[in-house]
Amino acid sequence: MTDAPAQNLPPRLTGLTFHGPLSEARATRLVERVTPGTGSVLDLGCGWGELLLRVLEAAPDATGVGVDLSADDLARGRAAAKERGLAERVSFVEESATDTTRGPADLVLCLGSSHALSSAEPPGHTEAALRALRRLVTPGGRVVLGEGFWQRTPTSDELAGMWPGAHTGEHLFLGDLVDAAIAAGFRPLWVETASTEEWEEFESGYRTDVEEWLATHPGHPLAAETREKVDRQRSTWLRGYRQVLGLAYLTLMPVG
Repeated sequence: MTDAPAQNLPPRLTGLTFHGPLSEARATRLVERVTPGTGSVLDLGCGWGELLLRVLEAAPDATGVGVDLSADDLARGRAAAKERGLAERVSFVEESATDTTRGPADLVLCLGSSHALSSAEPPGHTEAALRALRRLVTPGGRVVLGEGFWQRTPTSDELAGMWPGAHTGEHLFLGDLVDAAIAAGFRPLWVETASTEEWEEFESGYRTDVEEWLATHPGHPLAAETREKVDRQRSTWLRGYRQVLGLAYLTLMPVG
C-alpha cells in the first residue's frame, strides 16, 4: 500500500540540538563566556534559538528576542521555551533581520546567519553584517558571530561539487575575517573554529531523519524526490566543502 503524500512525512532536524556545527562543550563555554553582565539578548537568524535559551537559563534576569523567517523553527523555539519555563522572558518573531530596528542588546547572536543582515553579494555581505552588528550591540556588550571562511582555496573540482555558483571570492580567509571585524569597530575577544568532528555531527544529524524515513517509507510518493535531494546535499558536503569551508565563532566586543 502506498502512503498518502500528506501523511508520514519525514520529521525535520530532530537529530540536531543546534542548527550548525556546534558541540555541547563549545556551546557551554560560549554561554559561560558571554553571560556575565547580559540583560538583553538578540538572536538574528535564530532558528529554534537553542543557544539563546541557554543564555537565558544562565542569566535568570535576562530577556531575549529571536528573529527568523522559518515559522517551523520558531514554533520549535517557542515550545522549548515553554517547556523550560522561559516563555515569559523570550519572544520568537517571524521577520527579516535585514535593516532590523530591534536592539541594541547586551548580547547579539548571529550564528551562520550573516546573510540575513544584508542584501550585499558575498563576500561583501560579511562586512555589511559586521557593520550592522556593531550598530545592534550596546557599549560594552558582546557579539557572537558564527561565520563561514575558507580554510584553504578550493579547487575547481571542489567548487563544482558545492552549491550552484560557488566561487573562491565567496568567503574570506580566517585572518581576513578577523581583520574585517576589527575594521567594523570590534576587538576579537575569542577566535575559535568548528572542528571536523563538529562538522561531521552536524552534517550527519542534518540528514539522519530523512535517511531513516526513506528506509522505512520506500514506496511513498515523495520518496524518489526526497532521496534525490538528500543525496545531492550529502554530495555537496563530501565532494565540495568538506574540510574546505570552515566556520569561525568570534566573540567580539565593540570599541570606539
